[in-house]
Amino acid sequence: IYCALTILDVIFLLAGGMNLFESVCHALGTAGTGGFGVKNDSYGSYSPYLQNVTTVFMLLFGVNFSCYYLLLLRQLRGVFRDEELRTYVGIVLGSILLITLNLQGYYDTLGETVRHAAFQVASIVTTTGYATVDFDLWPSFSKTILLCLMVVGASAGSTGGGLKVGRLLLLIKGLRRNIRQMLNPRKVDLVRNNGNVVDERILANTNAYLAAYVLIVFGVFAIISLDGFSTGTNFSAVLACFNNIGPGLELVGPACNYSAYSSFSKLVLSWAMLAGRLEIFPMLILFSRDTWKK
Repeated sequence: IYCALTILDVIFLLAGGMNLFESVCHALGTAGTGGFGVKNDSYGSYSPYLQNVTTVFMLLFGVNFSCYYLLLLRQLRGVFRDEELRTYVGIVLGSILLITLNLQGYYDTLGETVRHAAFQVASIVTTTGYATVDFDLWPSFSKTILLCLMVVGASAGSTGGGLKVGRLLLLIKGLRRNIRQMLNPRKVDLVRNNGNVVDERILANTNAYLAAYVLIVFGVFAIISLDGFSTGTNFSAVLACFNNIGPGLELVGPACNYSAYSSFSKLVLSWAMLAGRLEIFPMLILFSRDTWKK
């Protein structure tokens, strides 16, 4: 599935006039949500067609690959009933709509506004990191939405990073159940996902993951703040690195880079990138004293 989507992406890029070398580079950067391009302005100088193609494929690679497997088995009902997929689509469409409304007057036409909004939403929520414009110049509301999308990330079982939509769903359902149990202490309330009961150990692991996520984000944020940059720069840098996105805001925005940070801060951010990509726990185990005692 991964190879087929990558080859399909290359074909569509070639059809838009991109040469073979750039098509392969960008398709691989899209498939692995790596985000590295061959031009300094990322996707800014490419045609609207090429930008739209990449928007679609970034979103496709942010979908749980088990949905594609169900499609191959012709189990369409299972795909459409998938709660994570519906939530993922809802988050993407809602974010595009809100940013488009907030960007009124920034671009010449509505089509151009929607194109840039859709591209950046797809790029951030799938943790790819491409850019068509310097979104650090957008209004605060639009940038706030992008920051939230950095945390949410793509679907579980996709090539994207972040907290993952699947975990977010379980956290919300767990919170809702706790509120219900406070109102009705004797009621037995099970958490279900796609109609199946979720094991309590999975819920506990999800809560533990969130706790580790928050502690690491604020720990790294505090450490790199020693370099003296603004809160917006440091916080977006941590989110961008920990969630494997790339560009953040202000001094680490899409038109800038991380060169201003000290060598120590770069090492800390590098560790954050590895921890985020490896789902946190392997890196915590690696640096645990109990691991090396054994």
